[in-house]
Amino acid sequence: MTPPLNFRRATRTDVPDIVRLLADDPIGATRERFTNPLPESYYAAFDAIAADANSELIVAGSGGKILAVLQLTFIPYLNFQGSWRALIENVHVASSERGRGVGGALMRWAIARAEERGCRIVQLTTDKRRTDARRFYERLGFRATHEGMKLHLARA
Repeated sequence: MTPPLNFRRATRTDVPDIVRLLADDPIGATRERFTNPLPESYYAAFDAIAADANSELIVAGSGGKILAVLQLTFIPYLNFQGSWRALIENVHVASSERGRGVGGALMRWAIARAEERGCRIVQLTTDKRRTDARRFYERLGFRATHEGMKLHLARA
C-alpha cells in the first residue's frame, strides 16, 4: 500500500537524506560517501542542479520523511521536429519502502511533469545489474529500444 506522498523540488537541506537514499543499496554503497559531514562535492552538485532551469531534483516524502528521489532533466532536440524530451536519472527509493508503490507513484508524477513541460519522449537508463529495476520500468511502459553506452572519465 502506497503511503500518502507529497512531491516537491529538493532543497539544499535535503542533501543528506538524498545521499542516504543513493547509498541505500549494494551498488550505491560502493560509490557514495554517506558520512557526517558529507563531502562538499554533493552540495556543489546540488547547487548546479538547482541553478539549471532544465533540471529538477525531486523528492517524494511522507510524514516529514524523504522516501524517494529522482532527477529530471529537460533536453531540447532537433529531431522529432524540434521536440523536448525528459531524462529521468538517479531514481532511488528507501529500501524499507520498496514494493509499496512509492517508486511507481514518483515515476508517474515525473511522467506527468514531463508532459507539463511539453516533452515528447521520456527516457532513462538503468544499470544492467538492476534486474528488478528493469522489470519495474517495463511495468510502467518503458521499453529497451536503444543500447545505452557510457564512458567514465578520470576525475581531474
